[in-house]
Amino acid sequence: MIELTVYNTGGQQVDTIQVDESVLGGCVRYALLKQAIVMYHANKRVGTVATKSRSYVAGSTRKLFRQKGTGNARVGTRRTGKRVGGGMIFAKGPRDFRQAMPRKQRMLARDSAVLAKLRSNEVVVVDGLSFEKPRTKDFVAVLKNLKIDRSCLVAIRDHDENVYKSIRNVRKVDVLPVADLNAAAILNHRRMLFTKDALASFLDRKAENGAPEGMTA
Repeated sequence: MIELTVYNTGGQQVDTIQVDESVLGGCVRYALLKQAIVMYHANKRVGTVATKSRSYVAGSTRKLFRQKGTGNARVGTRRTGKRVGGGMIFAKGPRDFRQAMPRKQRMLARDSAVLAKLRSNEVVVVDGLSFEKPRTKDFVAVLKNLKIDRSCLVAIRDHDENVYKSIRNVRKVDVLPVADLNAAAILNHRRMLFTKDALASFLDRKAENGAPEGMTA
């Protein structure tokens, strides 16, 4: 069991909770994490590079002059890559770099990423995040009270427009609902900030899939 301290937005301790490691797989699957990170990076590649081959260059397909008897080197059409203005010999074309992983593997990689953060004490739990209106200054004050001065991923239970707009302008800080968490987003940030209800929702959803209850107060 991993014990976590729950803070309020002022930085004072208000509660403690315990997380059962077995709910998150019991161990960190580093090979699976590597596979997931490679997949997410590959899926970001655009692959739209393109250069003109012979077939894309305008011009006649007629041979410029006959093969023999002119005293010149043999030559084909004006679109050949041997001539100025011709096409590339081995032209690059659009390419799809996408990779795929089964959903269960993606979920296991996400759980391993969360477990790795928990074991390295990089997870902070706050009792709640709510703003009457979007205001970045208020969220920056919360980060300061919680002593978070590195890149951070904020996990909330459901999408909250005021929370999202308060966070989006803070450098190296992102926010995601727990349903959208993935291994790449987690490992690309040094710290994780869970709201208490978001962490409960994340672990309860694991429990619904057949795992034991993951969090106790």
